[in-house]
Amino acid sequence: MDKALQHWESRIGRRLKLRDLHILSTVVQWGSMAKAASHLAMSQPAVSEAIAKLEDALRVRLLDRNSQGIEPTIYAHALLKRGDVVFDELRQGIRDIEFLTDPSVGEVRIACSEQSAAGLLPAAIDRLSRRYPQIVVRVVQANLATLEFRELRDRKVDLVLARMTGSFVEDDLDVENLFDDPHFVVVGARSRWARRRKVALAQLVKEPWILPANQVVSALIAEAFKAHGLEVPQERVSAGSILLRNHLLATGRFLTVLPDSVLRYNAKQWSLKALPVDLGVTPRIAIVTLKNRTVSPVVQLFAEHLRAVAKTMFAPGRSKRGARSKADRAPPES
Repeated sequence: MDKALQHWESRIGRRLKLRDLHILSTVVQWGSMAKAASHLAMSQPAVSEAIAKLEDALRVRLLDRNSQGIEPTIYAHALLKRGDVVFDELRQGIRDIEFLTDPSVGEVRIACSEQSAAGLLPAAIDRLSRRYPQIVVRVVQANLATLEFRELRDRKVDLVLARMTGSFVEDDLDVENLFDDPHFVVVGARSRWARRRKVALAQLVKEPWILPANQVVSALIAEAFKAHGLEVPQERVSAGSILLRNHLLATGRFLTVLPDSVLRYNAKQWSLKALPVDLGVTPRIAIVTLKNRTVSPVVQLFAEHLRAVAKTMFAPGRSKRGARSKADRAPPES
């Protein structure tokens, strides 16, 4: 037998248990053996014994004790980093079994921005739930402006619905572009600008603007004004919340910039209108997943529904960058 294999079986394979690894993770999470024992419904001596067995098998110290509680050593950090992957793959395996046993049930965990939650995502969830009412969709609204994808990399979600600008390449991520999502200057139906057939961007500089809190999109809007030789509008309100922006637009006093995917699902309900102004701001909507991580069949099924809804974003009479004819200025209504 290979020496490395013998070493694994004698030192690790027969001695390291997933239960002990889970106990270590819980102790680190709570920062206390007593708290971890209470959470795990175990005695504190049993928790201490499990940690001691791990340290004996690995021949390193995993925890340091101080006046504030317990701190993981560099060896514990290294072990738990890999352990998270092990437990995640086991969870995925259980989901696969559940789906194979009953293809109509399962769970999908998604991270997205406020804008995605107000546009594409509700349509995809609605389509999925009509056919598979037992599938649970858990949505985490995340700040994706910095494109760090922390929730995805920590394996707390299965996929991210993100808004991309320019080129984006990360060694550990797969990016599937769904569609271009042009942004428009938007007002409420009570706005004096809503009745204008022709509007120049220069006329809007001094108006009360609600600018998106997303730094990436705000930078693109600033570039659009500068490209026309105009000053960037002074923001009166900065907000990421689509609901808040819709309420303010309904007063007829404010202007904002919204993506096409949000307009198509909010224009009718909130009486919104896109002005005939070409900003030239066209980010992409993309599905982002971890490389070398096999997602469950339920997640694959949801991704298929996202793709199907995305196809409806390309209405006739629209160019690749989202330009529209004069007869098609207002966003389609659902």
